[in-house]
Amino acid sequence: MLEEQLLRLFPIHMREKLKKADIDQGELEEIRIRAGQPLMFLYGNGEFVFDENREMLCRSCENGYRMTRRDLEEMVGFLCNYSMYAYEEQLRMGYLTLPGGHRVGVAGEVALMQGRIARLQHIYFLNIRIAREKKGCAKPLVEAVRDATGIHNTLILSPPGVGKTTYLRDAIRILSEGDHMYAGVKVGVVDERSELGAGYLGIPQNDLGPRTDVLEGAGKSEGIYMLLRSMSPQVIAVDELGAKDDFEAVTRAFHSGCRLIGTIHGETIESLQHICGFLGWSGKQEIGRFIVLEKDGDGQRYMQVYNGDMERIGGQKL
Repeated sequence: MLEEQLLRLFPIHMREKLKKADIDQGELEEIRIRAGQPLMFLYGNGEFVFDENREMLCRSCENGYRMTRRDLEEMVGFLCNYSMYAYEEQLRMGYLTLPGGHRVGVAGEVALMQGRIARLQHIYFLNIRIAREKKGCAKPLVEAVRDATGIHNTLILSPPGVGKTTYLRDAIRILSEGDHMYAGVKVGVVDERSELGAGYLGIPQNDLGPRTDVLEGAGKSEGIYMLLRSMSPQVIAVDELGAKDDFEAVTRAFHSGCRLIGTIHGETIESLQHICGFLGWSGKQEIGRFIVLEKDGDGQRYMQVYNGDMERIGGQKL
């Protein structure tokens, strides 16, 4: 069943029917809401639509309840407590964070000012990403990137939806906590879009470990510089590197004696050669491990491990 906090986001006329649908939130990954289109629930093994008449989830879209513009307007009102102005900055960045760490991606029509996004209006597309801490999931990954002095500088690659942010989050926690073999380390997290800590009113909702400092809302390059100046991290963790400025800031971290664990969009190790920021990056020889995450049709995740020369040296099921 959906927890009450999520149910309250939906229009009032839908709530009781969604309760009866017996939705398994334990395995749920996303809820996709689009004006004029079926309400979809995404799991690792596929997507389901909400059949309002039978009050259940089914595979077919033919009988799926189609969300109306009024439904979306009501949901946006609930999300923003009927004050879009108060949430304008988050909306401009394309997301809202809820208590408990759930995130709601938003899309619609943007208003431009001098060629830049000033605000988002007419929001008719929502993506509720279910927060779930999978503690221990990154243990094989951390074991693959550790060495005698700490960790290799590491980039985690995967396409969207495979789970690189989830694995990075758990890797941060493991490194921060330490264990009977390895001492915990100070980790500085640049959480530009609050996806790692899932901050609510400045407090991370996810467990990132006892030696972790989180800088929320700052851009990646600016955030890296700030953490280096103020928090003396041993490891910098950052999600979704890609721009030239991001990689230049990472080079500064290397020169400060800091290690990196970060993610980057990519389907294969070869796809790195098409990322402009990475291709011309002078510090790429500092990367000691590349981890490629994959997911098959049944939702099973796999990890492929490459060394600094981009040679495959291992891999396993996660």
